[in-house]
Amino acid sequence: MTAPAALAGSAADCPGRPDALGTSRTLVVDPREHPRIGVMQYAETLPLADGEVVLTFDDGPLPKYSNRILEILASHCVKATFFLVGRQAQANPEGVRKVRDAGHTVATHTQNHPGGMHLLPIERIQQEIDEGIASVSAALGDGTAPAPFFRVPGLARAEGIEQYAALKGAQVWSADFPADDWRPVSSSRVYELAMQRLEAKGKGILLLHDIQARTVAALPKILQEMKARGYRIVHVVPATTELAATPTEPQQWRSRPLPENVATSHWPQVPSFFFAESTMLPGPWLSDSYWNDEWLTSSDRARQRTGAVPQPRQAPWPQQMPVPLLGAVNALPVPGQSVFEFGGRPRLAAQAVTARPSRRAEPAASTGHAGTHAKPDAMTHAKHGAERVPGETSASRRAGGGKSRANRADVPHAAGRAAGHAAQPGRRALKRLVQVR
Repeated sequence: MTAPAALAGSAADCPGRPDALGTSRTLVVDPREHPRIGVMQYAETLPLADGEVVLTFDDGPLPKYSNRILEILASHCVKATFFLVGRQAQANPEGVRKVRDAGHTVATHTQNHPGGMHLLPIERIQQEIDEGIASVSAALGDGTAPAPFFRVPGLARAEGIEQYAALKGAQVWSADFPADDWRPVSSSRVYELAMQRLEAKGKGILLLHDIQARTVAALPKILQEMKARGYRIVHVVPATTELAATPTEPQQWRSRPLPENVATSHWPQVPSFFFAESTMLPGPWLSDSYWNDEWLTSSDRARQRTGAVPQPRQAPWPQQMPVPLLGAVNALPVPGQSVFEFGGRPRLAAQAVTARPSRRAEPAASTGHAGTHAKPDAMTHAKHGAERVPGETSASRRAGGGKSRANRADVPHAAGRAAGHAAQPGRRALKRLVQVR
């Protein structure tokens, strides 16, 4: 396709049809810069603004339906991209020329539309692509070639297919959303899917087929609804020596461009650097590892034979430098004692555990007065001990066996002994754990 023919058909207005959708602009792309597009399979897609749509049709030309598709598009002054099958072009070369003369973009879709193309041997893949281009070129009949746009049948992509297409200078097109018009569904369902998915995406490449009766029936309503909702049609053509590519930014081609409120979207591009020098730093030899026994010197081996311990050799790299200690100014402060204080009841429990002098350590007026207060003090310790150490009391019961009665009888004697110790000046209260029933 020549550039003048492509641009001549991209009219922004539709004379005599104010209700027609029209074509808002023409987008010129360089296939070599962005070889794979369409978010259904790739990370990049066409750099479209919100509300912009690119129409694509596969598998034609088939006169019975393709001619009707061309008439509907012409009534709305809409331009699209047609991915034609080589065998169809051979059977209907006039249909190929009709697509071109109407100002649409003529692209290719293999020679025979093989199912499972990704499973074919690479020779067959290359043959399908080459023969499809040759058949469409012959059908054009003016010495021109189709646009270097290629779509894999059934979107059955494979690395070998994409690599060979790139070698041919062709851009592989997937799609951004389909309308499922190749499935056995009604035309109303095709319309519903097209609009629902367009609303969800907000823009993109719509995949349709110009060989289906349901598509012919759904297309007028799709175009009318796009017009009512404010969508705009974009026509895509390839860049040539006479026609430069439309200026774009790399982020416009991303399937999910960074939002404006993300800081990295405003970062400057990192320039390319080159190194003035690329000398390698010297590294130690394995023989320099003095701990490796296989690389001992002759003197070391002689010491081993005589039973002497070989002295370690000096390492070839510099020793570590001693690091001076931090001065008093740079030292960290010591935490205060209040940091380790308990709060509430845990603090009282901690104080109860701490040994403290008995109140009976004070000089007593008489022995009888001391004995009067000794029992409650000892019993208080016994009570706390029984509450805090149940394991020890149960162990005492098991160790005592049948002497449990005798143990209970010894409780007053134990309390008395504790009182006697507490009555002596300068001695702390005896802390003995006694079970109290």
